[in-house]
Amino acid sequence: MKVLISLREALADDNLLGQAIAGESWAIWRALLIASMGEALTADERELFNLVTGRAQEPQERVEEFWTVAGRRSGKTRAAAVLGSYLSTCIDWADSLALGERAVLPVLAANTYQSSRAFMHVAGILQHSPDLSALLEGEPTADAIRLSTRVDINIVPANFKTIRSITAIAIICDELAFWSVEGSKNPDKEILAAARPALATTQGPLIVISSPYARKGELWANYRKDFGADGDPLILVANAESKVLNSTLPQGVINRAYERDPSAASAEYGGKFRTDVETLLVREVVEAAVDEGVTERARALSTKYYGFVDPSGGSSDSMTMAIAHKDGTRAVIDKVVEKKPPYSPEVVTEEFCAILKSYGISSVVGDNFGGEWCKEPFRRNGVEYERSKLAKSDLYLALVPALNSGRVSLVDNKKHVDQLVSLERRSGASGRDIIDHPPGATQHDDIANAIAGAVYIALDKKAPMVISDEVLRRASLPSFNNFRAGRLA
Repeated sequence: MKVLISLREALADDNLLGQAIAGESWAIWRALLIASMGEALTADERELFNLVTGRAQEPQERVEEFWTVAGRRSGKTRAAAVLGSYLSTCIDWADSLALGERAVLPVLAANTYQSSRAFMHVAGILQHSPDLSALLEGEPTADAIRLSTRVDINIVPANFKTIRSITAIAIICDELAFWSVEGSKNPDKEILAAARPALATTQGPLIVISSPYARKGELWANYRKDFGADGDPLILVANAESKVLNSTLPQGVINRAYERDPSAASAEYGGKFRTDVETLLVREVVEAAVDEGVTERARALSTKYYGFVDPSGGSSDSMTMAIAHKDGTRAVIDKVVEKKPPYSPEVVTEEFCAILKSYGISSVVGDNFGGEWCKEPFRRNGVEYERSKLAKSDLYLALVPALNSGRVSLVDNKKHVDQLVSLERRSGASGRDIIDHPPGATQHDDIANAIAGAVYIALDKKAPMVISDEVLRRASLPSFNNFRAGRLA
C-alpha cells in the first residue's frame, strides 16, 4: 500500500474530506481517526484521545483493528464512513492486488437495512467531495460503489460464508452488539474469524462500531480485553457516552430516555454494557433435548394431547402452533407448525384446527394476542380457544427448569433450537423479568413461544392413563365387555 495523502491533510482539505466531519463537535472523532492511521496527535488532540480510550499515547502506527463502543447519535456511523472513504480513495492498494483484481470494502451489519446506513454515508461523502467524486465510476447503486482506485464498496450480509474469498482494504462492522452471538448458527465470532483473513494481504483495518448491549459476544469480549492502557497497542478501543462524542445532542432527549428506562438508556446513550441482560438457555442443554431424526410424532390413540398457538395478524410475525403430550414426568413435543407471512389468518386458523383435531384436541390454549379475535375463527372450525393464563415471559421462565432437568423432548429442527437459544432475560422497569428475542435481531421467537406454551400445558396436567394394546384387545372381547357392563351397572 502507498499513502497518497495523510488523513490529517485530507480532513483539512475542503476538496477532499474537509467538510465531512468539520467543526468543534467532531474534534474527538478527528483525533481518533487520525490516531488509528498511525499519525501523530497534537497535545490537545492527545487529551481528547485519552478521554475516550484510557490511553495516554496514540499508537503511532496504523492499527489492525479500531473498535468504538458508543451510545446512539454519537456520530460513529459517520466517522466510520469518513475512514472508509479515506482508505478507498487516498491510499494506493495496487501492490496488494493481483493483475485485474479489485479490492473490496464491505459494510457488514445484522441486516441490509442497517448496512445501508453506513453505506449511504460513504456515498454521500464521496459524491460531495470535489476531488473524490471524480474517482466514482458511474453513479452508486443501492448496494455498490465502484471507484477508479480499483476498490469496490459493497453492502455484504454479516455471514461467515459470504465474507470469504475477497481481498479487503478494510471492513466496517456496524452495530456488532446486535449481531447473533455464540450459540446461534451464524455467530459474530465466526463472522469476524472469517473476515480477518480477507485483510491479511492489504493489512487494512477492521473497523467495528456499535452501541453496547449485553455483556456477551465479541463486542464485550474485545472491550474487556483491549480497552485502556493495558490493551493491545494495535487494537484501538474507544468508549464514550453519546454526549461526549456529539456535543450537539440535546440533553433533554437523554434525560427523558433515563426517566423512561435507566438500564436501557445507560446503553443507548451512556455507552455502558447492560448488567440486566443475560442468555436464558444454553445451546448444549437445548440440543440435548432434541430427539435426533424425529421431525414429528404421529398420534397414538391412547395418549392425551395438548396444543398451544401463537397467533399473528399475517403481515409481520409467523403464526405458530405446537402439540405436546405428557410421558411420565416429561413433556414431549409431537408437532410444530409455522406459517410465515404474508398469509390469511382465517385460512391458517382452519388449517391449524384440522391438525389439532387430527390429534384429538378440541380445545387449544393461545397467546393473549388479539383478545377475542382468535376465539371466533377457532370456534367456527370446531376448536375452543382459551387465552393463556401466563404471559409469554412466564412461559419461558417455566420452560427453563424443565429443559435444564431433562424433562422436555423436542423434535429435530435447527430453527427451533436457534430460537430457544436466542432468548434473552432482561429486567423490566417494574422489576419483573422480561424474556424475548434480542432487539433488532433477525431471529424471532414465534416458534419458541409455541413450544414453551405446549410444554407448560403438558407438564401442568396430570399424567394421562395409558392403556396398553393388550388391554384394548381384551376390551373388544365379549367376556370383557360383559364384565365391564356388570361393573357399570
